[in-house]
Amino acid sequence: MNEQLRVVVADDERPARSYLLAMLGTFDQVKIVGCAQNGTEAIEVIEREKPDLALLDLQMPEVDGLGVVRLIKKGCLPLVAFVTAYDEYAVRAFELNAIDYLLKPVERSRLHETLQRAETRLEQAAQPSELRREEAARLHSALETYEREAPRVYLKRIPVRTRDEIVLLQARNIAAIVAEGELLHIQTARGETYTINYRLKDLEARLDPQLFVRLGRGTLANKGMIERVNPLPGGTYTVTLSNNQQLQVSRLQSRILREQLLRL
Repeated sequence: MNEQLRVVVADDERPARSYLLAMLGTFDQVKIVGCAQNGTEAIEVIEREKPDLALLDLQMPEVDGLGVVRLIKKGCLPLVAFVTAYDEYAVRAFELNAIDYLLKPVERSRLHETLQRAETRLEQAAQPSELRREEAARLHSALETYEREAPRVYLKRIPVRTRDEIVLLQARNIAAIVAEGELLHIQTARGETYTINYRLKDLEARLDPQLFVRLGRGTLANKGMIERVNPLPGGTYTVTLSNNQQLQVSRLQSRILREQLLRL
């Protein structure tokens, strides 16, 4: 490969970031085009610099390495190798989906293998756009595998991409989540609306059931923000939230709502 491999590094721990940058600097075929100290910065740098390879710390706070993959603009996703302390669920997900990873502390020989693998894939790719689509498919498959198998940790914040920035929504400040096709509309306590591309059942599995209740096939509501419950004919309800949002409750979920909220 004649051209240098353009690389971005993202790690929230300065010593780990500096160590990896210094090690990359010993490889003649590498050109470091950016570094980031959190996931939000990583997205900005990757979309701006369009590197060949991104080395992403898996465990960054707020927006982690997997969040970067999910939030980055379509068509901007480079080859990715995750950098992580040993995590058996992550390692299994990456190995099943042919995603490269580096275990901390990163060894030079192992980093060399990652760089060579990236170079080979870039050289063999007939079309860069096709390579990016393949990489995106593998990464999202690995993400689903990891989230399905890893121990359940409920989301405290949901990163949402807007036109200009990444907004971190506190889960407790979300009033309702309503599905519309493949989109989810998130309504906050202050009446703000955000839209993400995510499956409702997958997001529900990552939210604390003590905080949210399903009202119907396509609706979740924050239990603490339900202020009024109005009975309807047929044994169903309409609920009114503290932000004045009104939502229908299905017949099945009405029975569950009665058990959870309407009994002393």
